[in-house]
Amino acid sequence: MTSYMKYVVKRVANYVVMIFIATSLTYLLAASFLNARSNYESRTPRPPQASIEQSLDAANLNDKTPLWERYTRWLGGVVQGDWGVSPTGRPVASELAGRIGNSVKLLAISAVLSVVIGVSLGVYTAQRQYMWQDRALSGMASFLLVVPTVVLAILIVFFAIDINNALPVKIFYVTGLSSYSGDNIFLAFLDFLQHITLPTLVLTIISAVGYHLNQRTYLLDEMHADYVRTARAKGLTKRQAIRKHALRASLIPTSVGVAFSIAGIFTGAVMTEKIFAVHGLGEYFINCINNNDVNGAVAVAAFSGVCTLAGALLADLFAVALDPRIRMS
Repeated sequence: MTSYMKYVVKRVANYVVMIFIATSLTYLLAASFLNARSNYESRTPRPPQASIEQSLDAANLNDKTPLWERYTRWLGGVVQGDWGVSPTGRPVASELAGRIGNSVKLLAISAVLSVVIGVSLGVYTAQRQYMWQDRALSGMASFLLVVPTVVLAILIVFFAIDINNALPVKIFYVTGLSSYSGDNIFLAFLDFLQHITLPTLVLTIISAVGYHLNQRTYLLDEMHADYVRTARAKGLTKRQAIRKHALRASLIPTSVGVAFSIAGIFTGAVMTEKIFAVHGLGEYFINCINNNDVNGAVAVAAFSGVCTLAGALLADLFAVALDPRIRMS
């Protein structure tokens, strides 16, 4: 086994242990502080007490059962791929799978576009520092950076509605991810694009401005480094020195930031999901907390932990790929 593979295997093994510990602690905290009993006792009419106890036992949410016993029962189910049920009796695994699918549809396109657009603009403006292109684009990015997501989303929705009203056909849909129920693949894809365009635009703008400003800062720091001056002194043009030396080094912190944002990609778009009525993972997590859904909240936390640690591994691999001077022990 190569040193590269040994490094990856070692890191993955460490991450499995970390995920187990973090998820277990999350379950113990959630089971201790979330009051699942209130979900049943607050119903109108109030169910008989025996029925409440039976439902809590079936969902492994009965606070009268010792916490350690509930934990071992939950852990045994997780080992078999069963994340338990919600207070309403629905399997958490199926709920989570549908929400993850919606989040992937909503966020995958915007994640790629925001990185490509943001990093490209950062490189473009850094090479034109203090020129009008830099002032205009960086000023616009700074303005958009402080605009709340809700405000930006509402403005884009109003603009899209005006376009729909001005045209004989409806171009943009504001809510959901689809409304077509036929078998035509082309029409289904077109319907998806009509639904996904507005939330993708919002999320792309929000993320791209951050990548733009960060990449500009990183590249400017590298452009003024001693090794770049040395490369210029050896006969390289400014563009060659930037492309061969400064750009690669400046991409390392950007790639690390992108890798660590994987978890936020799935759970951090709560406001956008609410505004555009996309039932994704972020909305589901908030609902779990509000509804005292212990099993659902822990499942989301575990998935976020996996995404975060996967991002940490990718960040290390990106750094090694971009800078040969970094070596893995």
